[in-house]
Amino acid sequence: MKRDSRKENRKVDGSSSAVDSTAQEPTAQTAFASYAAPLVNEAIAHANAVREDPSPEALHKLRVSLRRLRSLWWAFAPLLEKGENTRQRALYKYLATAAGKTRDWDIVIQLLTQDDSGVRSGMRDLAPKLEEARGNALATSRETLSNADVKHLLREALTSASKDINTTHERVPLRKFASKRVAASERSLMKRAKRARHARRSNYAAFHDVRKAGKKLRYLLEFFQPVLSGSHKRTLKRLKQVQKRFGTLNDIVASEMLLHDNAALLAGSGDSEAVLHWLHKERKRRMRSAAGLLRKL
Repeated sequence: MKRDSRKENRKVDGSSSAVDSTAQEPTAQTAFASYAAPLVNEAIAHANAVREDPSPEALHKLRVSLRRLRSLWWAFAPLLEKGENTRQRALYKYLATAAGKTRDWDIVIQLLTQDDSGVRSGMRDLAPKLEEARGNALATSRETLSNADVKHLLREALTSASKDINTTHERVPLRKFASKRVAASERSLMKRAKRARHARRSNYAAFHDVRKAGKKLRYLLEFFQPVLSGSHKRTLKRLKQVQKRFGTLNDIVASEMLLHDNAALLAGSGDSEAVLHWLHKERKRRMRSAAGLLRKL
């Protein structure tokens, strides 16, 4: 009887705490700033670091933080005024692109200096031109980011979005909201993966869409994992695999395009044709690898 009584008391206590936790469950509106503010601070810190640190890592961190902000704004889009949300996401894309112009040269240099297929041995004449192009791009990136006043823009975007979200009358439980947005992102990924599976092998845009959709879903799972039901470790592991394989493909395609677009800069170098030929072969190989992974999604 005492044991049963203790069980009953535990049931009552448990139900009471469940009611309390439900009553105290945060809403998507109140939680927004707790997600957005740290990301904004992080992006500002990385933007400041780029002014002093010319390394590839500094630019990469800035791009990632801006991509994560763009994904978060996408997640909260149903609670934001459509036009304002579109403008703010475009802002994050613009800033990431500014940093990306230098990052693209970093990728070219890294690819060609780490290659063991014979191209690396012929880099002696080409390397100084690539480094010069990278230096010019860095100066432009820094000037663009400085003129944009990143700190002011991001703080203003956060204030505006927070105000917009918290003026809505209907409150949505965070758990329910997060589940719906993750599900929407997952459907988007599956739709793009299906399209890429049926696309021509030369249709890189379809593969690139899969990469972007996978990255967005990964960021959302990382944001909302604490409030989502069930474990998403396997999904995150698979998404990281997609991101890695499709990312290496993107590096090759972007590098090939960058060198083609700057053919005049590289004119006179006996190695440029060999480099482009190697990149073309690598693109085909990595497209096959990405296509193989697509079939497992």
